[in-house]
Amino acid sequence: MSNYSFVIPVYNHPHYIQALLEHLNDFALPMIVVNDGSDVECTQLLRTLDEQFEHVVLVEHEINQGKGQAVMTGLQKALDLGLSHALQIDSDGQHDWNDIAKFLDMSQQHPKAMVIGQPIFDDTVPKGRLYGRYATHIWVWINSLSFEIKDSMCGFRVYPLAATIPILNTAKFQSRMGFDSEILVRLKWENVPFVNVPTKVIYPEQGISHFDVWRDNLGLTKAHSRLFAGMLLRLPKLLKNKYKGSTDV
Repeated sequence: MSNYSFVIPVYNHPHYIQALLEHLNDFALPMIVVNDGSDVECTQLLRTLDEQFEHVVLVEHEINQGKGQAVMTGLQKALDLGLSHALQIDSDGQHDWNDIAKFLDMSQQHPKAMVIGQPIFDDTVPKGRLYGRYATHIWVWINSLSFEIKDSMCGFRVYPLAATIPILNTAKFQSRMGFDSEILVRLKWENVPFVNVPTKVIYPEQGISHFDVWRDNLGLTKAHSRLFAGMLLRLPKLLKNKYKGSTDV
């Protein structure tokens, strides 16, 4: 597991970050914390934690660039450090930290695969967010020509960098919330296998969501439209891969 790292995007999420790093520290893996233009208070906390934890690698954006760009920055940093995989986990307390070992284990069993969280929600999930996810899922299934991606919006996942970084270097991405879905579709276009891991997701009392209903839904719509056009251009290749996959079973 020496080639693995954690990538944690942070934008004004001070409530759970220290506890998260304390939990991750037990794995003795690089913890790449991307400060995406947080305010003075959160920035100072992150710099203090950078000094406190040996394995923290702090990368800072001077201004907020969006979660998608923060993740891309973290993945590129992981590659620069000579690592092969990066487990992304959000800093807002939504994810079940007890499942981290399970995600890492699944990735080690399937090193070429994209390992993604398949959320199991409790009653804390806002109903509007829940219904909106299904609309995105439908677009992802259409644009990927596959049902293999069970949930494209969960920020709990393990990236195989050898497959991911070339896509980041050649494609134009929506830098905010749309990135989580778009990168998965583009990985599927390259015939990267997927492993779905059921995991509990909550919306904690002190959780802070930066999802902007108008801005981010518009961004998602633009991303899905761009992906649909890309899917049509790649349709012969995607159908060939789909047919080959069915005959290999």
